Amino acid sequence: MKTIAIAGTFDTKGEEYLYIKNLLESLELGTFTIHTGVFEPTFTPDISNREVAAAAGVSIDELVAKKDRALATELLSKGMEKLVPELYKQGKFDGIISFGGTGGTSLVTPGMRALPIGVPKVMVSTVASGNTAPYVGTSDIVMMPSVVDVAGLNSISTKIFTNAAFAIAGMLKFENKQVIEKKPLVATTMFGVTTPCVTAARNYLEARGYEVLVFHATGVGGQSMEALIEAGFIEGVLDLTTTEWADEIIGGVLNAGPHRLEAAGKHHIPQVVSVGALDMCNFGPYDTVPEKFAGHKFYKHNPTVTLMRTTVEENEAIGKKLVEKLNMAKEKTVLMLPLKGISGIDVAGEAFYGVEEDQMLFDTLRNGVNRNVVEVIEMDCAINDVEFAEAAAQKLIDLMSK
Repeated sequence: MKTIAIAGTFDTKGEEYLYIKNLLESLELGTFTIHTGVFEPTFTPDISNREVAAAAGVSIDELVAKKDRALATELLSKGMEKLVPELYKQGKFDGIISFGGTGGTSLVTPGMRALPIGVPKVMVSTVASGNTAPYVGTSDIVMMPSVVDVAGLNSISTKIFTNAAFAIAGMLKFENKQVIEKKPLVATTMFGVTTPCVTAARNYLEARGYEVLVFHATGVGGQSMEALIEAGFIEGVLDLTTTEWADEIIGGVLNAGPHRLEAAGKHHIPQVVSVGALDMCNFGPYDTVPEKFAGHKFYKHNPTVTLMRTTVEENEAIGKKLVEKLNMAKEKTVLMLPLKGISGIDVAGEAFYGVEEDQMLFDTLRNGVNRNVVEVIEMDCAINDVEFAEAAAQKLIDLMSK
């Protein structure tokens, strides 16, 4: 029998969780309950809040005495982050479900994120229709809007709860018996303006027996790729679109954080890196661009996305940051420079074509990288030319074959 962990605040929402527990058990599924609230639960759980708190190195009695909700949420969420994956490894459950508002969501999702990809995770939340990045991160949590607050059983909430229960029941009861052939797994990064390059490289790799995962370089895409590399899923990296560094340094909306371009080098994973779309920084609608960038060149990609051309000075700063990250690599790293344009709109005759800007980026990289670790290959073509894409793909194959 498959077992579903039910995690949540059984002190304030015990009635709701008992409804789910009984429903899942009526579907012939086992349940394993984890209490994340501060006070005494309305029913006896399998894992008490005392155990959750202990996993974070604190006493639940201390949290009760402090009467600090924010502190309790912070520490109990840390306990869940440590305890949930340990319980999963012990075979206590096969999937996990929870319900809550901002507090309940913050309590349980750190534990969900700590579980392996593929383990069913369902979070019914009042914040599921907003910015879910702080809760989902780079995991595969399924977030379902609760529509009404998670407060009592009524004609709306019971329908939502039931759908969520049936959803996770289906995830566990139905199995895909199709066996996918195991192939070497390659990660690559793509943006709209580097799509021709990545498509050609992906086709080249797949024709030679590789499986290719494409990550959209919009911040969370780069973070997801780095997380999968860290987790040991990826055997080769074709990081052709490093545009997220432009947003990180300049202040755009699609940054991937300060650790982008680190995981492959740290874990000795072969990587071929390029400078795709570093000619641009990303913002929302045009009227959302900060006034300090008034002197820049802009391109309205669509009504909700505005691209800003990076300047000579900004390209020097971006180049220095890429040098720093590339020089962290231990081995098997190649930097490829397309000298005639680094995006679909950075070629002769297009909106962001900038010889001086690109030259500064190239010179900073040429002069900064450690040639004992990083091989630099320059090609007299644009990034979206097929010859560049296939050369990059073949270089990665060569690195992975060594």
